[in-house]
Amino acid sequence: MSWPLLFGAGLFEVAWAIGLHYSDGFSKPVPTVGTAIALVLSMVLLANAVQTLPIGTAYAVWTGIGAVGTATLGIVLLDEPATVARLAFICCIVVGVVGLNVVSSGH
Repeated sequence: MSWPLLFGAGLFEVAWAIGLHYSDGFSKPVPTVGTAIALVLSMVLLANAVQTLPIGTAYAVWTGIGAVGTATLGIVLLDEPATVARLAFICCIVVGVVGLNVVSSGH
């Protein structure tokens, strides 16, 4: 059950990171509230996941999901560049997250 919680925490991390852009420095109330809710949900799910997962692994996977998701949505939603190098390094993060899941699945 910890891995699905961690995955959910990572998705909410993506939501609050992207929400920072749309909140415009916390000057827009609706995106600001959505960002805050996503941040709290991300932390709660992460806190529950680390009750049974090693903190180093969980934190690395959480930030990896957040980095990949945020970078991907930056490309898709915010017209950020999708260069070959950028996509290759995003893939490196994915490989790391999957690798940590595989070597930690015994916990």
